Amino acid sequence: MSSTRIGLFFICLSGVLWGTGGLALEILRGHSSMSVLTVSAYRMLIAAVVLVAASLVLRRGPQVAALVRAHPVRAVVVGLGTAAYQALYFGSVATAGVTVATVVSLGLAPVLLAVVDLVRARRRTAARPRSTVRLSLVVTAALSGLVLVSVASGMNAVGERPVLGLLLAVASGSVYAATTSLGSTLSTSGVVDPLALTTVATTAGAAGLVPVALAGGGPFVTTDPAAVGTLAYLGVFTMALAYGLFYTGLRTTRSGAAVVATLLEPVTAAVAAAVVLGERLGPTGIVGSVLILAAVAGLEE
Repeated sequence: MSSTRIGLFFICLSGVLWGTGGLALEILRGHSSMSVLTVSAYRMLIAAVVLVAASLVLRRGPQVAALVRAHPVRAVVVGLGTAAYQALYFGSVATAGVTVATVVSLGLAPVLLAVVDLVRARRRTAARPRSTVRLSLVVTAALSGLVLVSVASGMNAVGERPVLGLLLAVASGSVYAATTSLGSTLSTSGVVDPLALTTVATTAGAAGLVPVALAGGGPFVTTDPAAVGTLAYLGVFTMALAYGLFYTGLRTTRSGAAVVATLLEPVTAAVAAAVVLGERLGPTGIVGSVLILAAVAGLEE
């Protein structure tokens, strides 16, 4: 198997893991009254501890130190951006439901990334009418889908505060796109070690998010076994492992490969939410979701 295909496989696997994050949060909320900020902080902190330990065991200390010396600002910004968009996403899940939050936030992000990629490509080469038409169709389909999902969330009252949830989802998708774009510039350089990048970014994100969670108020602890296990799953699998796979995959694939991962995130989340939580968007929401996924699929060459 070629390195490109292995990279795509890693990115797709990270997308599946990310897609289970919203469901895990809903399960956790059923066993604990911890706030979304507290859960997000725990997720980042657990992931940071796991990644630091892995870096020490695998003797990646020199790579971590080299990254901090060479790209301190970008690595920290990636970490803070990661913390911000996951907190916004969890807030959207809590107010609009898993399906709406995931389809909107993770459907919007690849469209924004693709627009950036296509604009950069057009600057490097002569303008091509075909590319312009394709971009227009993709953006139109994505925006139409977002509108339909928004309407469906209000009609079916999937979450407690659907309008706020949608706004948080849009903000999450926008920050996610910007963070992914910045992170990919470090990953594709071929110099930055993926584990080092994931460790530094996650540690920076935890350092930024923990004080915010503490300021937001408790409760900060839980003794419920299901809640503790879910927190561990969120930190180890949907954060440490998923981002390690993601940045490793980006080393051998173009930044647009994030589109592939994002395509699997909303699909995974929607299926899981329907099977486990019984969430339904109805015909309007289904059509909107299909349009968003079609737009994401249309971004691939």
